[in-house]
Amino acid sequence: MTDLQQPTRDWAVDFDHTSEDYAQSATDIWDDLRGRCPVAHGEAHGGVWMPTRHEDISAIANDTEHFSSEGVIVSIFKPEGLAPMGYAPPITADPPFHKDSRRILLPAFAPRAIDKLEEATRATCRELLDELLASGTPVVDAAVQYSQNIPVRVIAHMLGVPQEDGDRFRLFIHRIIEKPGTYSGTVAPEDTLVYYIEQTLKRRRQEPPKDDLIGYLMSIEVDGEPLPDAQIFGTIGLLIIAGIDTTWSAIGASLWHLAKTPADRQRLAEDPAVLPFAVEEFLRFYAPVTMARIASTDTEVGGCPVAERDWVLLPFPSANRDPEVFERADEFIIDRQRNRHVAFGLGIHRCAGSNLARMELTVAIDEWMKRIPDFELADDDPDAVRWSTGQVRGPRELPVRILRTNEVEA
Repeated sequence: MTDLQQPTRDWAVDFDHTSEDYAQSATDIWDDLRGRCPVAHGEAHGGVWMPTRHEDISAIANDTEHFSSEGVIVSIFKPEGLAPMGYAPPITADPPFHKDSRRILLPAFAPRAIDKLEEATRATCRELLDELLASGTPVVDAAVQYSQNIPVRVIAHMLGVPQEDGDRFRLFIHRIIEKPGTYSGTVAPEDTLVYYIEQTLKRRRQEPPKDDLIGYLMSIEVDGEPLPDAQIFGTIGLLIIAGIDTTWSAIGASLWHLAKTPADRQRLAEDPAVLPFAVEEFLRFYAPVTMARIASTDTEVGGCPVAERDWVLLPFPSANRDPEVFERADEFIIDRQRNRHVAFGLGIHRCAGSNLARMELTVAIDEWMKRIPDFELADDDPDAVRWSTGQVRGPRELPVRILRTNEVEA
């Protein structure tokens, strides 16, 4: 039984996006709220507003006058005095600082730069599939053994850090994104993301320059001056946190859909040309990312009064399911032709890494389907698939049963 069936909790006034119940039933909750109370509020984390209609989410995302990006991850510890750069530029930067900080990052994520990463990404996927299939067991975890490893290795490669650091990245993501504030004061300094980045930069400054993303950031000059250490530090932190969890969640949710939808699985297996359309529909229907803003002034959202310094969430996944914007919004249409989804956000903060995420999702699904064209959920119990809490939603545990595999091409 979902929380929507239980009268003990009304998500409109008792909202908490970090609860396990919300994670398991988020899509139902958005649909319910959109129809009866399109702007929810909860007292958790010091008070949070959450609009659910595309119109309101778009308005906030495009309004940098009344809403600051100084804080984009809701926590009881609210950033203050960090604007206009914020702690992880460009995603936490406000105008006018935002424009230049984003411009610096764009070349590394341009289509031509991402094209160069595709073959290495395919090799990673094939290696993971080899490992997954080597045991010969019919039930595997498509999240833990596959999707959660792909962006970890890609981002590690881009940054020029060891792949084995991936386990640390996963821990950072859990603490910061899934359970913000929960571990405050309980983590040893040397086990924090801050310490990891500080030590990485310290080591890199003592080594010859390298042709990777950290080397690029350390070599950049603006008006004849190197980037400030705080900007380099924050941008690396952004890539580790925002560049990994978001993509593995999209890959995992896509595999979850295919595992429970034989018709779409068969369509992809028999008609590979539909993959680009399927990728966009995966991104629309299972958009993983909810961003946050802090109100810069007293303002309003969807007619609700929002006080200065209040948290406001931007659930782009809910916007993508708004029937006022998308035809048959509540249906996954694998070959949907018109698909102006907002999985990568709206306004000046639209995801700079969208080319990378699309490539990883496309390659991950393509390689999986080539090797494992037929599979299903291993358990009929929906709770067997555990969804992440917090502002990035995707399967953390995804047990699937392999029904058929293909031999590796010579």
